[in-house]
Amino acid sequence: MRPTEFILVLDFGSQYTQLIARRIRELGVFSEIQRFDFPIDEILKLKPKGIILSGGPSSVYEDGAPQVDEKLFELGIPVLGICYGLQLIAYKLGGIVDKFAKREYGKAVLRVIKDDDLFYGFNSQSVVWMSHGDALIKEPDGFEVIAWTDNSPICAIRNKDKKIYGVQFHPEVAHTERGDEILRNFVYKICGCKGEWNAEFFIEREIEEIRKIVGDEKVICAVSGGVDSTVLALLLSRAIGENLIAIFIDNGLMREGETEEVLKNFREIGVNIYYVNASEVFLERLKGIFDPEEKRRIIGRTFIEIFEREAEKFGDVKFLAQGTLYPDVIESTSYKGPSSKIKTHHNVGGLPERMNFKLIEPFRELFKDEVRKIGRSLGLSNEILNRHPFPGPGLAVRVVGEVTKDKLEILRKADKIFIEEIKKANLYDKIWQAFAVLLPIKTVGVMGDERSYEYVVALRAVSSQDGMTADWFRFPYDLLERVSNRIVNEVKGVNRVIYDITTKPPATIEWE
Repeated sequence: MRPTEFILVLDFGSQYTQLIARRIRELGVFSEIQRFDFPIDEILKLKPKGIILSGGPSSVYEDGAPQVDEKLFELGIPVLGICYGLQLIAYKLGGIVDKFAKREYGKAVLRVIKDDDLFYGFNSQSVVWMSHGDALIKEPDGFEVIAWTDNSPICAIRNKDKKIYGVQFHPEVAHTERGDEILRNFVYKICGCKGEWNAEFFIEREIEEIRKIVGDEKVICAVSGGVDSTVLALLLSRAIGENLIAIFIDNGLMREGETEEVLKNFREIGVNIYYVNASEVFLERLKGIFDPEEKRRIIGRTFIEIFEREAEKFGDVKFLAQGTLYPDVIESTSYKGPSSKIKTHHNVGGLPERMNFKLIEPFRELFKDEVRKIGRSLGLSNEILNRHPFPGPGLAVRVVGEVTKDKLEILRKADKIFIEEIKKANLYDKIWQAFAVLLPIKTVGVMGDERSYEYVVALRAVSSQDGMTADWFRFPYDLLERVSNRIVNEVKGVNRVIYDITTKPPATIEWE
């Protein structure tokens, strides 16, 4: 349910669009992303407090470049254009954009001319992050230059009367030293927001919305034991009580001891759980399947099929709740803007087109850290909330290639050793996600003075804020040595261990 006070972000294809939304929310104001061509009449209905035009890879002069209706600038709603958004404002309102400008990537020194609104509280200069080709060489009539850099003499502009602003740099990225202050000034000083967005507000509004949608009907909640579905189940329990049917389907793709841990956790938080062991069904359907997208589709369809079958035991159930997050949606579909699909998540693109449930996804527009804050407000323990993300398809996407029982057993043992050593070193809570991957290749080794020809295990650990970008975690060498020695000595079938040091992008966090 959308708060009455929010900032609308129009997406022009920037890699940083989701980061803009995150930064605004961190300031205590809800932010929602829509496509660049979101209709003007819909904007009028929503009544956002402000509008941000994101950056993007296009030139305003390109055929087919994303544009915006000029009526947007006559709505009386404050507008902030970032990078391409600035150039679009100038292009639409009579300024001049130089498509032959010197490209600029990286840090630059911003010198502020006017510090009474967007740059309120700034000293004369600050470091900002640039990433642009075209540049503004003449501001539109009615606008004034409020900041500049050596390579961008017109780096920030404003029409104070119409509350239209534009900056050439990216205030949303960490490399811009005082980017949060710029966004805060726009949201609070220019848009007049009060800052009502927080976990407690979300809980109150979502409980109200869920009750309104569901009424006295029953809701099946798909739980996996992960942070997202656990928080969702507890939220639903607060909203609809005994009308919640929390179903845990064991797909045979869980980590070692995980099924027992999930059941224990739900007993402790007071949510009744209905357990279904469907491991044989999933493993049978995954036989001979090598393509990761096909794995995800099979797992998604099988989940829904089993849910529908189990739901019949509870009468006419119309609703299915899922803990789908915003990064899942972004990576599975380009419904928000002109960005490409990365991979299908089993609970997004993996769902069949026709199913007998209406979906309830309260977290569909949230990031992982926001869900953790909600869980904390609901009273969940840090042990549950700090659990590393685990993909819906489970170990099926960590066994690269065909999934078999033997391979799963090897991977479970290797993964358990990796996590045990991370926890012993008190590093678990400093890592966003850590796991082992079983590769579909074998290598020659020497074990016990004899030749071996066995599997390779890859280790992956990353630091991240939201899963949208990630950096590989720098372990002490002695810890990696212990993990490697334990795996090759304790896990039959493995004779080589490697460590993945690739960032996201260009890689994704998971291997499949």
